[in-house]
Amino acid sequence: MSDVHVVVLAAGKGTRMKSALPKVLHRIAGESLLDHVLNSARSLAPRTLTIVIGHQADDVKAAMSRHADLGFVVQEPQLGTAHALLVAEPALAGQRGTLVLLSGDVPLLSAHTLESLVNTHVAARAAATVVTAVVEAPRGYGRIVRDGGRIARIVEEKDATDDERDVREINAGIYAFELDGLFDTVRSIRAENAQREYYLPDLVSIYRSRGRVVETLTVDQPREILGINTRAELAAIETLFRMSTNERLMAEGATLVDPGTTYVHGSVRIVADTVIHPGVSLEGRTTIGAGCEIHSGVRIVNSTIGDRATVLNHCVITDSRVRARASVGPFAHLRGHADVGEAAKIGNFVELKKTVLGTNSKASHLAYLGDAVIGDQVNIGAGTITCNYDGERKHVTTIKDGAFIGSDTQLIAPITVGEGAYVGTGTTVREDVPPGSLAVSAGKQRNIEGWVAARRRKR
Repeated sequence: MSDVHVVVLAAGKGTRMKSALPKVLHRIAGESLLDHVLNSARSLAPRTLTIVIGHQADDVKAAMSRHADLGFVVQEPQLGTAHALLVAEPALAGQRGTLVLLSGDVPLLSAHTLESLVNTHVAARAAATVVTAVVEAPRGYGRIVRDGGRIARIVEEKDATDDERDVREINAGIYAFELDGLFDTVRSIRAENAQREYYLPDLVSIYRSRGRVVETLTVDQPREILGINTRAELAAIETLFRMSTNERLMAEGATLVDPGTTYVHGSVRIVADTVIHPGVSLEGRTTIGAGCEIHSGVRIVNSTIGDRATVLNHCVITDSRVRARASVGPFAHLRGHADVGEAAKIGNFVELKKTVLGTNSKASHLAYLGDAVIGDQVNIGAGTITCNYDGERKHVTTIKDGAFIGSDTQLIAPITVGEGAYVGTGTTVREDVPPGSLAVSAGKQRNIEGWVAARRRKR
């Protein structure tokens, strides 16, 4: 493959999205449209990768700031696709080879198609190569006009005749160009069209008139080149992306009970023989081990679930780890790098925040465990709270191996409960509990006979 440079057009307003967010920053499967395009573009190992920004340029640039390999140029005002390419000229000064031009709102374009585009372009020694598709409903797209089987020109729908509008082969807006002489040719384009804009597709007829080779690559799957202009199109492509991901996961050995209601980002990994029930959302950098069962209504984000673990209904797990054979839920919340040990149990309405729970330990009911380090074989009773915040700082609660924490206990951090110690029900623990000790704070029960009747007489 020759030296490749990529330019992505991302300057448009996207007015039909009816959004304060730039169109290219709307998300599909957890990543922006522009991120999806860049992921495919990087398969070409480009020497340069330039984004043309314009509308809300600062917002787009800030959203992409984590990418160190990007260059940015600003198109202001936006005078068409040819003008957009022309403003990228300074970023490509002195470069040679092949320029691949992409649109920032076409997220399904595959790496395979991009590689085929470059290979076709180089093999034909073409000045330009155009990606096309044959579709049933070409409305809204530029049409490919051929002469003797060769592409002759591209006509935009607003400028097309009735016969040209009947053509079903469309321009995908994705190109490969020979860099040598490209920008001089772009400067020869005139805005002689209904929009009074400088159309990049006019390069085809210009090159043909000069005897240069113009090639085409027709994609097998037209959905690859679908652009997004409306919320409805965003939702439709989200569905295509989701079903493609789900089909891949099932082919790799996962059971999706109802793929139509299972939402999995493309970055998620699921090992074989795991069962995913309806209504599950798996997002970000999440990994699910072998033989797991993830029940309905669960949301897992940027987390790792170990082999043969079970996550029961309606749990939320973010930025956390559940180790092998552990059980979580129902209605549990793990966050802030919680770490649930092997064969441990987190029960209903238990929240862990920045807490380590050791092997075979249990918190079965109605507890908040924040900023805690809990050892192995520990039992946490219902209603237990680690009081980790003093109004200014967070503090750590440490519970050693084999300890037993009775129900309705408050542990005032910083505090340590020693190995094998017991904390009685209803205790407020303000001091360390030595190993093997029993801590209690409640006084002796006192019954006042006749109190209820006396209270009523006072009313």
